[in-house]
Amino acid sequence: MIEKALKGGRGYWTWVAFLLVVIGLGVTAYARQMTIGLGVTGMGRDISWGVYIAQFTFLVGVAASAVMLVLPYYLHNQKAFSKIVIVGEFLAVSAALMCMLFILADMGRPDRVLNVLLYPSPHSMVFWDVMVLNGYLLLNLVSGWAVLGAERKGVAPAPWVKALIYLSIPWAFSIHTVTAFLFAGLPGRHLWLTAVLAPRFLASAFAAGTAILILLTFVLKRFAKFDAGQEPRLKLAVLSSYAGLANLFFLGTEFFTAFYSNIPAHKHSLQYLFFGFEGHAPLVPFMWFSLITGIISVSVLLSPPLRRKNGALIAACIGLVVSIWIDKGMGLVFGGFVPTPLEAIVDYMPTATEISVTLGIWAIGLLVLTMLLKTAIAVKTQE
Repeated sequence: MIEKALKGGRGYWTWVAFLLVVIGLGVTAYARQMTIGLGVTGMGRDISWGVYIAQFTFLVGVAASAVMLVLPYYLHNQKAFSKIVIVGEFLAVSAALMCMLFILADMGRPDRVLNVLLYPSPHSMVFWDVMVLNGYLLLNLVSGWAVLGAERKGVAPAPWVKALIYLSIPWAFSIHTVTAFLFAGLPGRHLWLTAVLAPRFLASAFAAGTAILILLTFVLKRFAKFDAGQEPRLKLAVLSSYAGLANLFFLGTEFFTAFYSNIPAHKHSLQYLFFGFEGHAPLVPFMWFSLITGIISVSVLLSPPLRRKNGALIAACIGLVVSIWIDKGMGLVFGGFVPTPLEAIVDYMPTATEISVTLGIWAIGLLVLTMLLKTAIAVKTQE
């Protein structure tokens, strides 16, 4: 079926060519990083995770959000999602692929990643993160492709396909839970040392990922003439609003715990992010923009009259995605390193090399998603 992705008009091939150019720039930047080393990045001894891990953290949530379509469609027989459940599965594939590429980009010696498999360490969260990410990618790719092939032939999917789909539901929760444990298992970083980090990760994942799915339906309607319908969009908007509300609640509990207890170690990271700390405040404007945008977006999604208006729905979804991208990526990852265990304050700024590699990996993910959705839509519309 992949040959269907090789057919398209001028707009389609212009988009593909643009992505290939960005990928080329990213590969060039990554070759420079591999030649010189991680010294070309803004990372160092005090801040060892930068923009790569920030993107990884956000995209793990996007990958997990596919369950918001798979669960109601396959377990609760919600036929409204029948046209777009494949969109969620293929979005999970591209997001999981980008997650693994960002991990490789963050490693100084990516060839050593095979040691995770050759010399497994079950007590390590990194080992489990690699396992669940690879497993989730394969589950969604195999099950999504098998369902699409069966639909093309006009037959029911094989029984083993349903088993994989059901397995992918708890697996979706596991990938972000393990990622949260990867952060929370570092006792020297007080911003991450919290029991609500895993629930907060899941809430933000379902909020942002579902919003991206809504935006994808509008993109497909506009450029591919594939309309998933208003009903699934509105149902997804409700799910996204509740998840976004839960995410804001968890953020509020972090503030209460830190400032009501008045324990300095718990307060410092939040002070650095939202108010500035000892003269350092590079992220303060971004964090307040994230918080205000998130509150407004969730409020719009919670209002039935507003979310029924396409313009308001699109704006709210974009706002929610940007808000969580800032909070979960820049805020959570960068802020977790301030102050250091030695009480030093080190600001982080990504370099041009990091930004180029990041854009290149995003372009790879978008190219894979474009080709998968092109194939899926061609099959569903029989064009």
